[in-house]
Amino acid sequence: MTGSDQTTVLAALGARLAVDPDGPYLDFEGRALSAREVDEAADRLAHGLATLGVGRGDRVATFLENTSEQVVSFFAALKLGAIQVPINTAYKGEFLRHVLDDSGARVIVVQGELAGRIAAVAGSELPELGAAIVVGDPDEPISTVATTSWDALLAAAPAGPVPDPRVHPADLACLVYTAGTTGPSKGCMLPHHYVVSLARQVARAWERRPDDVVLTPLPLFHLNAISVCVVGTLLTGGRASIARKFSVSRFWPEVRRTGATILSMLGSLAILIANAEDHPDQEGHRLRLCAAAPMPPDTDRIWRERFGCATFSGGYGLTEASLISMLRAGELNKAGAAGKPNTHEFDVRLVDDDDCEVPVGEIGEIVCRPKGPNLMFAGYWGRPEATVEVLRNLWFHTGDLGRLDADGFLYFVDRKKDCLRRRGENISSFEMERTLLAHEAVKDGAVHAVPSEQGEDDVKVTAVLSEGATLSEEDLCRWMAERVPYFAIPRYVEFRTDLPRNPVGRVLKYELRDDGITATTWDREAAGITFDRR
Repeated sequence: MTGSDQTTVLAALGARLAVDPDGPYLDFEGRALSAREVDEAADRLAHGLATLGVGRGDRVATFLENTSEQVVSFFAALKLGAIQVPINTAYKGEFLRHVLDDSGARVIVVQGELAGRIAAVAGSELPELGAAIVVGDPDEPISTVATTSWDALLAAAPAGPVPDPRVHPADLACLVYTAGTTGPSKGCMLPHHYVVSLARQVARAWERRPDDVVLTPLPLFHLNAISVCVVGTLLTGGRASIARKFSVSRFWPEVRRTGATILSMLGSLAILIANAEDHPDQEGHRLRLCAAAPMPPDTDRIWRERFGCATFSGGYGLTEASLISMLRAGELNKAGAAGKPNTHEFDVRLVDDDDCEVPVGEIGEIVCRPKGPNLMFAGYWGRPEATVEVLRNLWFHTGDLGRLDADGFLYFVDRKKDCLRRRGENISSFEMERTLLAHEAVKDGAVHAVPSEQGEDDVKVTAVLSEGATLSEEDLCRWMAERVPYFAIPRYVEFRTDLPRNPVGRVLKYELRDDGITATTWDREAAGITFDRR
């Protein structure tokens, strides 16, 4: 990659303005915006942010649903050389306070109905947060910081472009916080060119065309929708339609209304549509591609055969490193695979605990390194030690275990920290949980490690039973013993009413591991129950 290939989000916006300023660019459930309209609104907001003291390098947090204000705020921050911090709208309390405190956000743009959550955490604990811009009527006043309404700020701001911030491809565009499954969430520092590069990668994989219409219900506080729909549409032309929330009943009517040709969704959403009854609006649709990963083979087949739509169902990536593996649009994935390594942007390998490459077919940690500048995150905000740890030996360590087959397909096996090792055998918590959740009496559950007296790990199941279910710990253990290898049979079982989760729904296994063997934990060995090695 040469220096001329490096670019910025603002340069992508400028290129679209030069060739198609007034054509349809973004649609928010019927509210259509051109690139010029977005640009002019972003200029106004940037002027308003500047009056609140925002300058180069400052962080501007956004706590917004899928609305045009989220996109305008994104561009406005960049126009000042500032850094956007999109926050998951499910956050509240400590989760919300942590992101605002850790990022040192100076200003927050917040949805009116979410203002009460900011009010609950703002104040002395967030000394950097000096102002809030509220979109719509607030559900509760934010009395501890200076507050203004979105409409009032834009009305008072001058029109016209802001001075060129002269950002470079390596300058930060946003901080995107990881889910924090293994500890407090960390802010991934994402350069301008990283955001544009991800959009290019996806456009290449999807064979995206200037006449395409991309429809997504994915949230704009995640990188996918921003990079694919907001930035990707600048690069390829065409338009994108961004739904506020996903709805099965409204799905096909939205496909028809927008004239969508590409869907950008989660695999779980594609499954819901595939399992739903036929809808009149699915006849005569223009869809040519459903991009949703991971998508089970049966669901993939339904989309191809029932809906006549090609699929992009194999991919693997992280906020830190965009798309590490993928397939081209319409290319068939192998069952359970995550596509093939993305050799355009990355060198991808599987390594053992000493960072030595493992042979094809064997399990190792997925590591990668970029083939050009600014294709990955620039590190974790304010956490140099954590950055050095994941970049040891000059490779980015994903913390995920995988394997490559002889045809070059990559298979995700487990999170490395969620993988147990007992008596010299590696045990996938992913596979164990899939088995556990197949029990009709189990509503929810997690399989995780607890320290063993013999070293390595012992296996513990923490489960939530369905309402009215009657199941003993011993019965569950015996049931699993019939379905898992002998070395993976759980020693410990604990029933709870709920599992600790982060705001995006992932089980916080580090909390379960820290809890260890509680007073209500059943111990198979203490009960004298043994099983044959078979």
